[in-house]
Amino acid sequence: MEFTEKERAVLRIVQKDLPDTLTPYADIAAAANLTETEVLTLLKRLQDCGAIRRFGASIKHQRTGWACNAMVAWIASPGDVDEIGRKAAEHPHISHCYYRPSAYAEWPYTFYTMIHGRSEEDCLEVVRELCRTTTLKEYEILESEKELKKISMTYFA
Repeated sequence: MEFTEKERAVLRIVQKDLPDTLTPYADIAAAANLTETEVLTLLKRLQDCGAIRRFGASIKHQRTGWACNAMVAWIASPGDVDEIGRKAAEHPHISHCYYRPSAYAEWPYTFYTMIHGRSEEDCLEVVRELCRTTTLKEYEILESEKELKKISMTYFA
């Protein structure tokens, strides 16, 4: 896809960290010599046409006091996944959840939740709560050994 100069100007800015202000889109607009409405329209159009797949913030949860996290793999019945997914997605300590059919008999886990807490006990309490309030009962907690550097792609220098 060929990008216009306006699109390139905005994409150069948003491929980096967004401005940490109350008005990030207005700040992007000022830096790109556009209006805030033009920036929002441009980003929406690029997303709708598939030029950009996702546009969102990445929070460094450790800086906000959420020191512990746990990826939990669950054994879930395919018929229960929609209900379980809704329940998990509503939980304030779960940042994302997803269902992936397993290709291996020795790995029966198909539903995954990323749980955040201020302590390991906070995370375990969320696991116990899901066991009490859903059909989820069997799980494995997958602990991170180290966090890899998270960076966005750079498309325009």
